[in-house]
Amino acid sequence: MAIKMAVQMDPMDGININGDSSFALMLSAQARGYDIWHYDVGTLTLDANDRLTAWAHPVHDLQRVEGAHYRFGAPKKIDLGADIDVVLMRQDPPFHVGYITATHLLERIEHETLVVNNPASVRNAPEKVMVLDYRQFMPPTIITRSADEVRDFQKIHGAVVVKPLHGNGGKAIFRIDADGSNLGALFEVFNNTWPEPHMVQPFLPDVALGDKRIVMIDGEVTGAINRRPGEGEFRSNLAVGGSAESTELTAREREICAAMGPRLKELGLIFVGIDVIGGQWLTEINVTSPTGIVAIDRFNKTDTPSLILDAIERRLSGQK
Repeated sequence: MAIKMAVQMDPMDGININGDSSFALMLSAQARGYDIWHYDVGTLTLDANDRLTAWAHPVHDLQRVEGAHYRFGAPKKIDLGADIDVVLMRQDPPFHVGYITATHLLERIEHETLVVNNPASVRNAPEKVMVLDYRQFMPPTIITRSADEVRDFQKIHGAVVVKPLHGNGGKAIFRIDADGSNLGALFEVFNNTWPEPHMVQPFLPDVALGDKRIVMIDGEVTGAINRRPGEGEFRSNLAVGGSAESTELTAREREICAAMGPRLKELGLIFVGIDVIGGQWLTEINVTSPTGIVAIDRFNKTDTPSLILDAIERRLSGQK
């Protein structure tokens, strides 16, 4: 019997079919004969009988043809516990109360349906928070809403980078020079925009060497790409103009992956992307909606979506 997979993600029309990791996973699932459904997180309903439902479309004819990359069947209200074998939680951050609420709702079907990544673990491991458990591999880091704390930090470390704690895709990341100019104004904007504190780290000149995305599946390294900043940029994210190149892991990067791999597997974080700057500085552990697998496969001639589906099928069959 075909595996029934529901993908909780953003609208299909706006995706980059040549780079989107969710689309690559759906293409691979289609090739295996899965029954694929797409639904928007806003349609989740927990009914009076404690059944979690969503209005979903069956997805057909997936192909890398711009403007004709999918076909939806008629929408149907599905029971994510009874009707579906695996849910892929793939809508993009921001990681906010709505996102957190969806993890609580999906957690209620875990006894019936595999959710990837595990919703409780995703909730407890946002990108720039879980990484703090591995400070031995990180640059010096503070989490604060206080510009004065940052000024004290700058007295030791000079130029810094300020990031929203729950941002994604390289958005709203600022460099503040050692003299602290514009720090006060920037923190006014940050504090008025986000209720949570912000992440502050020394600016690492090694970012010019690249910001490596390493993909781990069920705790094992399966591939990596190096992302270099574009002209006039210090951010390496592909979404903001960075360029990708093939790469190998350094000894330090292998040490980082070995340190966190068993825990990622134990937590049910099947598909994870970690970011390492200059071959040595761990900066993020991406668990909400990791990306980068299409570029990795392009350079390495690998098939990462198939490896992710293999891991899912092992879980479904009860193997660990």
